[in-house]
Parts: sequence; structure tokens; C-alpha cells
Amino acid sequence: MDIRIFETSEELDLYAAEIFRKLINEKPNAVLGLATGSTPVGIYAKMVEDYTNKKVSFSGVTTYNLDEYVGLTPDNDQSYAYYMNKNLFSHVDIPAIQTHLPDGMAEDPQEECVRYEAMINACPADIQLLGLGHNGHIAFNEPDEQLSAGTHVVKLKEETLEANARFFASIDDVPKEAYTMGIGSILKANTILLVVRGSDKAHIVKEALTGPITTQVPASLLQTHPRVTVLLDREAGRMLG
Repeated sequence: MDIRIFETSEELDLYAAEIFRKLINEKPNAVLGLATGSTPVGIYAKMVEDYTNKKVSFSGVTTYNLDEYVGLTPDNDQSYAYYMNKNLFSHVDIPAIQTHLPDGMAEDPQEECVRYEAMINACPADIQLLGLGHNGHIAFNEPDEQLSAGTHVVKLKEETLEANARFFASIDDVPKEAYTMGIGSILKANTILLVVRGSDKAHIVKEALTGPITTQVPASLLQTHPRVTVLLDREAGRMLG
């Protein structure tokens, strides 16, 4: 596990964007596993900047997102499809047909899970971008006695609903369920890039990266992957030795 700590978010964003730029320039048809939330916003901004400055083209790239809320349409401004278009897709030359998220409006959730998992299996990510939840969740894989390997629908824990409430008018508006790649889906990626920011994540960073491997801290299972790069700002990394 390659752990890097940065003094500023700007330095972290530049480093992460460079990882993506180098991969795509070396492999124009690269498959990217992408994440949402506040953590990747600066990274996507740098990727857009690289495209604008003609340092990279996304025309051959395929993307798969980790998750999507159940019951939100792609044009809902809180859906992850909307987020991805706002922060990345609409600013670069990637064809829409090459971008993939679970369908939040699918009539049969179980069929949608099977469909999405089959796509991931057929086209494993060269790199999977991840954030880290306060309770150790990655994607929407919440702490539990058992974790699902493949794409599934999850009922969101109260702490996750509270964390996501800032994006909605009230916590009552936060969808209670989401589609998510499973831990097994995530671990199929060739390389994993975990990005964490903020002093409020320092404890869970230490627990996930150096503590025991347990389903109660889903991110701890990343310790089993052979190629994980961890990018932390100074605050998130303050409890590491």
C-alpha cells in the first residue's frame, strides 16, 4: 500500500489528476471506476483542466461509477448521474454512451444489479477511485456482519443519511436506498486510488489502513488488494505514524 500525505488539497488534486492523465495517455481506452461526493470534486476539476489544455483526451475512455441513489432520475440535481455530468462528463470529450452508472429508476432493482455487475465483470477497471465514509464505508458498502461481493441495493445507515443530508433540503429528502458496487466488484480493479481529506476522517483512516480486516470497517478490506494508492491531506493523515 502506497500512502502519500499532502500539505494542501491542491497538491493532492494535482497528483491524483496526473495519475489519471498518465494512465489515459498510455492506454487511451482505459476503464475508469469513478466516485462522487465532495472528495473528488477538485480532482475532476484538474482533469477537466488537463483536457482543456490538450494534455489528455477522454474520447476512448469508458467509465463505471460506484453507486447511484434508488429513485432519483438522472436529471435530479442530487443524482450521481447529474453530479458526474456537472463535474466531469459535460466538460470533456467522452461520449455519453461510454459512461455508466446504475439506473436509479430501474423497474426491477435486482435485474439492474445483475445487469450492472455483468458490465463490470466484462470490463474491469484499470483504476478505481474511492472516498472513505466516517464509518469506514466505501461506495455504499456499510459496516455489517456480512458484506455483499457484487452490485446490490443497500439500505443506508443513519450516519450516512446524516452525512448526505447537507446535499438535500432536509434529511427526509435523502433517498433511503442506493445501488452500489460490492466489495468484490471494487477489488476487481487493477489499481485502487483511495482519497481522504479532513481531520474528522483521521481516526477511520488509521483504523481502515492499519487496523484489523473486518466487515465492520469495510475499507479495511482494501488491505487485501495488491495495488492500493492512498492520497491524504495532512489532517486526514495526522494519526498515521
